[in-house]
Amino acid sequence: MKPVILDVDTGLDDACALLLAARHPDLELKAVTCVGGNVGLDEVVINTLTVLEAAGRPDVPVARGAALPLLQPVRAAPHVHGTDGLGDLDWPRSARTPDARHAVELLRDVLLEAVRSGEKVTLIPLAPMTNIALLLRTYPDAAAGLREIVFMGGAAGIGNATASAEFNIWTDPEAAAIVLSAAGDLGVPVTMYGLDVFYDVEISLEEARALEGSTSASLARALIEKRSQLYRAKAASIGDGGAVCAVIDPAGLTTQAFPLRVELSGNWSRGRTIVDTRDWSGDLTSDPHGAAPTVVQVATAVDGRRYADLWLRTVK
Repeated sequence: MKPVILDVDTGLDDACALLLAARHPDLELKAVTCVGGNVGLDEVVINTLTVLEAAGRPDVPVARGAALPLLQPVRAAPHVHGTDGLGDLDWPRSARTPDARHAVELLRDVLLEAVRSGEKVTLIPLAPMTNIALLLRTYPDAAAGLREIVFMGGAAGIGNATASAEFNIWTDPEAAAIVLSAAGDLGVPVTMYGLDVFYDVEISLEEARALEGSTSASLARALIEKRSQLYRAKAASIGDGGAVCAVIDPAGLTTQAFPLRVELSGNWSRGRTIVDTRDWSGDLTSDPHGAAPTVVQVATAVDGRRYADLWLRTVK
């Protein structure tokens, strides 16, 4: 089993990812940490506990993290996830309370235990990376427990929050920049599962409506039906769930190594992930910035059917 931690701002597609991570037999879900993003932090925590209960995983510790980005207010997305973050499905809420530790402390403790045991953990941020930035700057020694970071965010092409920026990065670009810088300094491999592949793992309404027989399957069906309704389509992407698929089955994802920066200024480009696809073996000395110091594996293509089948098999 591959040990993983998810960092979430649980909306509809985070819920798809949580169901997969909680149910797949090849993953050991060590913890889930919460951050404000798609909805406020209180709703994120409630949603996360609710999804894990539906998945039959009340054993997984869940911790509250940062309520706000480092330098700006939360920019919620009720038009995408409903006012409660779970599509206003009126799903029965969990009565469980979160772990007493702050998310950064829970991350630190799990990763330092991984250092002691020699079993490294894959960290999967599916939200603004505020918690991860705070972790890597406050407890850099905990990075020794990381096998890799596979984050959902960014884009080599167009954005969705703005023409330039993807929502998770746009919500806290300073945090994303810190994570990239710290990962480069600490030698942690990073994969970016961005908008270039985000929409390509789709579940049809017909497939969703065949999900039955367990609470997790019923919730999975409701999530896809709601996402299809919001997008007025006959299918819906599992969104963040694709990043978890990529950890389970890396062969379904095509990546290329590129230097990566986050734009922190600019009226129209703040939050953009600048994927530098130029050939640096040539003469690019005219660029005063030089190559970005952190090189990231950027997802450029995904076998959508392969990952859709993986998700369907697991949640039902």
